[in-house]
Amino acid sequence: MTDSITLNALQTGLQDWLYPGLTALLSVVITYVAFKGVLAVIQRLTRRKTVPRLFLDASAPALGSVLALLVLNGVLEAAPADLPLLPFFQHAATLLLIIAITWALVRCTSAIGEVIVSLNPVLEGQWKRARKVETQTRFLVRVLNILIVIVGIGAALVTFEPVRHLGSGLLASAGIGGIILGFAAKPVLSNLLAGMQIALTQPFRIDDVLHVKGEWCWVEEVTATYVVLRVWDLRRLVVPLQWFIENPFQNWSRNDTELTGPVFIHVDYSMPIEPLRTEFHRLLQQAPQWNGNTATVQVTDAGDTNIEVRLLMSAKDSSGLWDLRCAVREGMITFIQNRFPEHLPRVRARLVEKPDQ
Repeated sequence: MTDSITLNALQTGLQDWLYPGLTALLSVVITYVAFKGVLAVIQRLTRRKTVPRLFLDASAPALGSVLALLVLNGVLEAAPADLPLLPFFQHAATLLLIIAITWALVRCTSAIGEVIVSLNPVLEGQWKRARKVETQTRFLVRVLNILIVIVGIGAALVTFEPVRHLGSGLLASAGIGGIILGFAAKPVLSNLLAGMQIALTQPFRIDDVLHVKGEWCWVEEVTATYVVLRVWDLRRLVVPLQWFIENPFQNWSRNDTELTGPVFIHVDYSMPIEPLRTEFHRLLQQAPQWNGNTATVQVTDAGDTNIEVRLLMSAKDSSGLWDLRCAVREGMITFIQNRFPEHLPRVRARLVEKPDQ
C-alpha cells in the first residue's frame, strides 16, 4: 500500500514537472545556442588579435553559462509555487548561477590582464617597461581572482539557511576570530603583502636574470604568494615572495641586460702579455656573442709561482656572456698550448746538495 502511494506521488510529481521542466530545458538550450550563434558571427566579423576579440575569446564559455543559468533561474521563479521540490531546484540553480558568475568574473579579469600584456609587447628599447607592466598586471590579476573566488564562496554559503543564521554569531565573535585567523594565516598574508610591495617597487620583473641561493636563474612566473625561477639547467626554483623582502639577491638585468664577465688565465712569469692581448681581441672579433663594448686584458695578481691574467669582456645578456666566456677560455688555453707551451704554469724548485758527513 505504501509503495503504491509513493509511486502515485512520484507519477504525479513527474506530471506536474513535465511542462515546467521542458520549458526550462528548451529555454536553456535556445539561449545557449543563440549565444553560440551570435558569438560565431562576432568572431567571423572581427580579427583575431583585436582587443575585443581577445577579451571575448577568453571569457566566452563563462559568459554563455551565466546567460543560460540566468534564463533557468527566471523560468524556475515563474514556475507554479506548488510544484514538488521546487525550492530545492531553485536553490541548486542559484548555486550554479553564483558559481558561473564567479567563473565569468575570474575569466574576465584574466582576459583583461592578457589584453594589457598584449598591448605592451617587448619591443626593442622598451623591454624594461613591458616587463614592468607584465609583472604588475599578472600579480594584480591573481590577487583579484583570489578575492573574487573568496566572495563567490561566501555568496554560495550564504544561500544555505543554517549558515545564514550562523552569521550573526560569527559577527559577534569577529574580533576574537579575526585575531586567531590573523595568526593562522600569517604566512599567506605576509606573502600577499610582500607580493604587493614587489609589484609596486619592482625589484625584479618577468624574464629578469637573478642570482638566488647560489643559483643563476630567470624569473618565469610571479604568483600571488611565490615566484617560479627557471634555473639555467631547466630546473624550477619556487621561492616565497616574503623571502625576497627579507633576503638580499642579485638582479643581473635590473636596468639593462648587458653584462660583463671575466676569464682568468694563470701563466708563468716569463709569458709576454702582448700576444695574449692580441689573441684575446682576435677571439672576440670572431665571437657572435660579443657586443663590442668591453675588452680588457690586465695582470691582476702575481703569486709565488705564476701570474694571473684577467680577460674582461661583455655581452648583450647573461646567456651570451656565459657562452662567450667559455669560448674565450678554451681559445686562450689552446693558443698558449700551441704557441707558448713553455710558459704554462710551472713549479720551481732549487736542488741543494747536502755536504758529505
